[in-house]
Amino acid sequence: MTPLEIIRQAQAGTLIDEDGNVVTLEHFPGLSNKELQDFADQVPCGIPPEIAELLGACSGFYGTVEQVEFTGKDLMFEFEQVFPYGLPIAADGYGNLWVVDQHPDTTRWGPIYFACHDAPVILYQADSLEQFLGELFRMFEPPHQSLINDVHEDRLAHVWHTNPGVLSHEQCLRSADPILSGFAGELGESFQIIDLRLAKPGDGFSWAATSLGCRSNASASMRCSPIRGRRASFPGSSEARVRRTVAWRRCSRF
Repeated sequence: MTPLEIIRQAQAGTLIDEDGNVVTLEHFPGLSNKELQDFADQVPCGIPPEIAELLGACSGFYGTVEQVEFTGKDLMFEFEQVFPYGLPIAADGYGNLWVVDQHPDTTRWGPIYFACHDAPVILYQADSLEQFLGELFRMFEPPHQSLINDVHEDRLAHVWHTNPGVLSHEQCLRSADPILSGFAGELGESFQIIDLRLAKPGDGFSWAATSLGCRSNASASMRCSPIRGRRASFPGSSEARVRRTVAWRRCSRF
């Protein structure tokens, strides 16, 4: 189903929170043709047809998490070192947001990450907007089991305290994976790498940063986490993720 179809299906049914209260979606108006064109001029990539359809009918809604807003205009977010073209689409009401990781070669809206400030982590949430919306509405369908809740409630402390999946620079240099070893070869010995190309919801890295810089080339997309030194990570597994390499060098106080 398209994003709009998923929303309409949820609206046609009965959404119930964990306390047994009926939840009603309050839709925001769709964008006019001019507003849609203005929005298209602001994002780094083309707007897929299913997203244009969605924005023309519904630009967001209240009723689930604090706010869902597909253009990001009412959601304050800037974390250029991690998401150079990040588009916030939902907020939890506590200063944390779900962000579409867009790039100039993006052909769909995904992957989507949960960007949290307490604990300071970035967690993979969904491969696409369709998957994100499906899990969002599952929060309001008995038995209320949803990957949104799993990521938002359960995975934060685990990633912050244990930093699972961290690879040393030497491990990556010796890897049989040419993308991983090639990327490590472009980095200094102080970097650690987290490979998120096959990420599952809740996988991610801590970002408690000091100072950052950025460089890129044409190989594979990566992200950095600055816990105890320098870290880089691969986010996502789509075709767009194997077209360019982005690494953030940073000075750490740890």
